[in-house]
Amino acid sequence: MTSGGHAAIQDEVKILKTTERQRIIKAISEAREHGDLSENAEYHAAKEQQGLNEARIAEMEDMLSRADVIDVSQLSGSSVKFGAHVTLVDEDTDEESHYQIVGEQEADVKEGRISITSPIARALIGKTVGDSVEVNTPGGGKSYEILKVKFS
Repeated sequence: MTSGGHAAIQDEVKILKTTERQRIIKAISEAREHGDLSENAEYHAAKEQQGLNEARIAEMEDMLSRADVIDVSQLSGSSVKFGAHVTLVDEDTDEESHYQIVGEQEADVKEGRISITSPIARALIGKTVGDSVEVNTPGGGKSYEILKVKFS
């Protein structure tokens, strides 16, 4: 996981433990005031939210405890590896794409971050500028040429 991804997860845990926990506690308290808990849908919904919140906190804390954090700014080289920012061009459409290869937990294609385990990242690992890669996608095979590799 990148140091940025690690920090983002830490921030989310902090929000879940403070703001979200307090909101749920308030919702449970308000629902209790409505009387009979056995037939109180608001109470049961708030308790379910509390369970989901606590499960998410536990999951993320476990993820953080097992994370191998890599500072991408300390990496360099000309070949594609974890943390690299890669610029590709689709050899069929000449459309350029920019991706950073990150850990599974921090992948977000809309933000240009792809998981190290994704088909395109697996095809790119070890390649250098000018290399062509074939990627098998659900829509069929795609060919890309690597235009740029940088670390920042």
